[in-house]
Amino acid sequence: MSGRLGDLSPKQADALHQFRERIQDVLCQLPAQHDHFLLRWLRARNFNVQKSEAMLRKHLEFRKQMKVDTIISDWRPPEVIEKYLSGGMCGYDREGSPIWYDVIGPVDPKGLFLSASKQDFIRSKIRDCEMLHVECTVQSEKLGKNVESITMIYDVEGLGLKHLWKPAIETYGEILQMFEDNYPEGLKRLFVIKAPKLFPVAFNLVKHFLSENTRHKICILGGDWQEVLLRHIHADQLPAIYGGKMTDPDGDPRCRTRINHVGPVPPSYYVRDHVSVDYDRCLTVSRGSTQQLDYEILFPGCVLRWQFSSEGADIGFGVFMKGKKGEWKKAAQMEEVLPSQRYNAHLVPEDGSLTCERPGVYVLRFDNTYSIFQAKRISFSVEVLLPDRLKAQRDHGGAQSPKDGQGDHAS
Repeated sequence: MSGRLGDLSPKQADALHQFRERIQDVLCQLPAQHDHFLLRWLRARNFNVQKSEAMLRKHLEFRKQMKVDTIISDWRPPEVIEKYLSGGMCGYDREGSPIWYDVIGPVDPKGLFLSASKQDFIRSKIRDCEMLHVECTVQSEKLGKNVESITMIYDVEGLGLKHLWKPAIETYGEILQMFEDNYPEGLKRLFVIKAPKLFPVAFNLVKHFLSENTRHKICILGGDWQEVLLRHIHADQLPAIYGGKMTDPDGDPRCRTRINHVGPVPPSYYVRDHVSVDYDRCLTVSRGSTQQLDYEILFPGCVLRWQFSSEGADIGFGVFMKGKKGEWKKAAQMEEVLPSQRYNAHLVPEDGSLTCERPGVYVLRFDNTYSIFQAKRISFSVEVLLPDRLKAQRDHGGAQSPKDGQGDHAS
């Protein structure tokens, strides 16, 4: 049985009755009280009444803390989020569910985070969820049937290393967790279109925030993505840029009045010069010397991601490749991958990423050879990001890990 009204087993029907009885004291505080809504919480916890009750009561605390009931009328996102965070609701699928679009490529994660708080991003997504809930209610009344979930389309063309910036990924993970905890069964399906080579790495970073049920609703489409979308969405409800016939009144195929298409955030919006980071390790680079961190990459397509800051003065940094793990070489003897240069990491923390197109030993090298008087203390984090298809191999001992080289090494 599907666990939906009209398709309940006797055990599921009994669980619904018990659930309603146990939450009588808070029923009036919910955004909806009908059985369709209550069944969403039961399905999210496999009809375990006790767990479903705990989930719902925690949600009510969330609504009170975040002032969710008035967030649409009483709160508005900062201008920079309204202008430079992509996405929007546009059209309905063939079953009448609202469609939400996210256009990832042009988004400027660092510019947004330098201009608004993490709380602002989370609240803006709560507001979006509440607006979509209202739209589902309107559609239910209009169509005379229950509409409780949305279709999402993720346009990931242009997804790049800037989108793997650690503070942005961590916040996105918090938003996904918030969605899972407070809007169960709110997603009908998610179509990922125009996915680049980097997408498996990005997906691997966030998929652990998603429940197994949500993962099953994600469809990563290939070259026939327009045909697939049209099987689920009427042409007059699909923007022309995505293979449909919908345009704005002025003929814009991107439907910009409904879907926010963005660009880089102007520095005039910045309210801080960097985002604070918790680093994993520290090392000291003696005056006139270097320190190297070796990472053996066994598979092409992995990503090296780093963040570091220095105390007191600048530090040189570059990325190289060498032949054998554990073997120390000077920079001149290694292949230069990212040219070494001096960074004012004592003023603004430095972060970066590199797609490893070839297997090999990649060397992250901190250079203090130009300083004859001052040692440099470096705080840093380094990660190897695996494509999704390699995760199982890693879990069974078949993927890469940091290897010892010269001096102090990452672990």
